[in-house]
Amino acid sequence: MNSGKTIAESRVTLSALMGPQDANVLGNVHGGVIMKLVDEAGALAAMRHARCPVVTVAIDSMTFLEPIYLGHMVSCQAELTYAGHTAMEVRIAVIAENPLTGQTIHTNLAYGVYVAIDLQTRRPHPVPPLIAETEEEQRRMEAARQRQAERKRRRVQEDVP
Repeated sequence: MNSGKTIAESRVTLSALMGPQDANVLGNVHGGVIMKLVDEAGALAAMRHARCPVVTVAIDSMTFLEPIYLGHMVSCQAELTYAGHTAMEVRIAVIAENPLTGQTIHTNLAYGVYVAIDLQTRRPHPVPPLIAETEEEQRRMEAARQRQAERKRRRVQEDVP
């Protein structure tokens, strides 16, 4: 487990066409549909890195910047930004595309935290270190370390009576 893995090795794109079952009467896709896709893409990227099942610990705030409409293709692009001992942070970007015009729009950005799970013990399982190959990846890893430190700080504060 000592050898690291690159961010590129974790990359996943999960795409789905938004149909009538995904939208309200105005033709806007339900936020919950997008949140499910985001969580699935994040979990897949984490599993690719850990090569074992993962559970979702948190999805950081998710702001819907633009609406997504019935008939659009939604793509969730996920990649690791942090790997601790058993926890991983995944950056998930959501892009909507009108397949008739080819126009794309960035609609969401979220960060998910996942913990690797050992199948036999059902307990947290160590994950490989994460290797950044570019300056942009190094920048994102540093920002992820800071977000993870803030999450831990908040968790400690919340546990205090």
